[in-house]
Amino acid sequence: MQNSIELIGLIAGACTAVSFVPQVIKVWKSRSVQDISLLMYVLFCTGLASWVAYGVYMDSISLILWNALTLVLAVSILIMKIRWK
Repeated sequence: MQNSIELIGLIAGACTAVSFVPQVIKVWKSRSVQDISLLMYVLFCTGLASWVAYGVYMDSISLILWNALTLVLAVSILIMKIRWK
């Protein structure tokens, strides 16, 4: 049963993480960050870092892996927002 639950977590995390890829590409190509909320991305990145810490505590590879990847993608958008403001 635990393996089935972890599989659901892996699928959910993959969908969440991969959904950020088009946004990163769009921001990178257009260099347009005007419509991106700085506060939202700061809070979102804080939440993702917290999920990674929780995943480490719970020893859950799905929480660690996909939230860490999503964090990298979200931080890249955050950096572009700050840099190209």
